[in-house]
Amino acid sequence: MHSLSITPTPEVDSRWRPAIATVSLGVAHLHPIIAKLDAAAINGQRGLELFHDDIAELAKTLRAQAPEGAARTVRDYEIDASHAIRDLCAQRDLEVVALQPFRHYEGLIDQKRHAERIDELKHWVQLCKILGDSLFILIPSSFLDASEITSDRERLAADLAEAADVAFPVRIAYEALAWGTYINTWEDSWDLIKRANRPNLGICLDTFNIAARVWADPTSATGRLPPSADDDLRESMDRLVREIDPDRVMMVQLADGERVDPHTPFLHALGLPPLLAWSRNARLFPCEEDRGGYLPIREVADACINGLGYTGWVSMEVFSRSTADDNPAVPMEHAARASRSWLRVLQLLEGKPEKESI
Repeated sequence: MHSLSITPTPEVDSRWRPAIATVSLGVAHLHPIIAKLDAAAINGQRGLELFHDDIAELAKTLRAQAPEGAARTVRDYEIDASHAIRDLCAQRDLEVVALQPFRHYEGLIDQKRHAERIDELKHWVQLCKILGDSLFILIPSSFLDASEITSDRERLAADLAEAADVAFPVRIAYEALAWGTYINTWEDSWDLIKRANRPNLGICLDTFNIAARVWADPTSATGRLPPSADDDLRESMDRLVREIDPDRVMMVQLADGERVDPHTPFLHALGLPPLLAWSRNARLFPCEEDRGGYLPIREVADACINGLGYTGWVSMEVFSRSTADDNPAVPMEHAARASRSWLRVLQLLEGKPEKESI
């Protein structure tokens, strides 16, 4: 097992604060939230992207412990769980910075489903107000079938504006997933955010999703798109630095991708886009080339952070088949990997001055 003694300190560079997604520390039904919080605190992470699955799992535990016949709803227990998580975080000097993912929201054609999502969003806003004083809800772009959502950008932007209005003053961050049905690049997401034009609506930039869409192809023999992808990525990052308002960036998420055999079964799972299957199974922490990392993460991270002059939370968001290992050591091992990665990322970021584009 890797050493667990490495503890990066935020004082290394006060411009950025290290965070980690709780999903990166193990799946919720196998790895309790308290083990994840301990692992994060011991290994120097100071912020948490809290996955709703962790709240739901703790709520199940609390419900099982409740007296029989208690007339309480699932949401009541999630409220209890959120209070407990905030207290546990405070004891460990951790801060919840985001609650996610609020999936499959924008563009729903079925207005009844849209109304149900708005009702659920109101519940999430209540959870956010319990969990912390300055966190946001992350909405990833929808990857529902094209028959279920519209491609009309005015409608998509209107839905985001409605979410921001419902949540206010809680913030909403919108993120383009590389496999999104209609919104799958940072350019797409930024376009909708500008159209929606709400003060509490911003963007989340993810190095994996950016590189996966414009540069990578895990199903190819080379693991990447044709050579022109290098120029495509460079041009995209130049646009990002020119166009995005850094004050609207709510978080930068860091992850690399593992080079896998293009015939790996999980890449060809029925009903899953290859990029989604790859993301769920084979993300890595940045600078883990020894584990197969190969995406141009340095170029993307440099643009998103140094290029924009971004300051704030930088989070490790790694989905991996290893998080589903039924091994109690998983949270600590993953948190230790994240801490080593963060120190290497800081070295890369500090190698270039702020505001320098790639």
